[in-house]
Amino acid sequence: MDARINSLCRTAFLEMRRISQIRHLLSLDATKTLVSAFILSRLDYCNSLLAGLPDAKLDRLQRIMNNAARLVLRKRKRDHVTPLLMTLHWLPIKARITYKIATLCYRSLHDDSAPSYLSSLLKPHVPTRNLRSADAGHLVVPRIKLNAFGKRAFIYTAPSIWNSLPMSVRLSTSLLSFKSSLKTHLFRQYFNA
Repeated sequence: MDARINSLCRTAFLEMRRISQIRHLLSLDATKTLVSAFILSRLDYCNSLLAGLPDAKLDRLQRIMNNAARLVLRKRKRDHVTPLLMTLHWLPIKARITYKIATLCYRSLHDDSAPSYLSSLLKPHVPTRNLRSADAGHLVVPRIKLNAFGKRAFIYTAPSIWNSLPMSVRLSTSLLSFKSSLKTHLFRQYFNA
């Protein structure tokens, strides 16, 4: 993933430089739109493949997002970035990866138009005894032999993330309500808000 991250960083910083050159001509909303289109969309593209990577690799992507937030809100390099991300309602990179995987998981479980190859990887947990947690909507997390790469696979990561979500989020009735409650949950988790 090093080549992909290097390419992404190079492209994102180039786009940020271009936007910063015309920032004085743009309104806040126009800048947010440009940053979302040219930078955040690249960070979100296939970001579920980045699940389980070491923090050092993800920190490079987080740096891009931090600089983009500073660019949008016209802040200095030394300004603390957490309040800026909260103001913009942007989730950090790790939370965005979790959001993407959880959304894929929800769609695979509840949407008939979801890819069958993803749906076949997710198996509902059926306890052998009659337990109160039987209706919690948990998924089976398979045992992984290869610790280095196996824990990054969708078959392991998706059920792990899904089972870590609160029951109120897992039992959402529609995709829209699921996304809303998931973003609220992740926002509270990462920003302690």
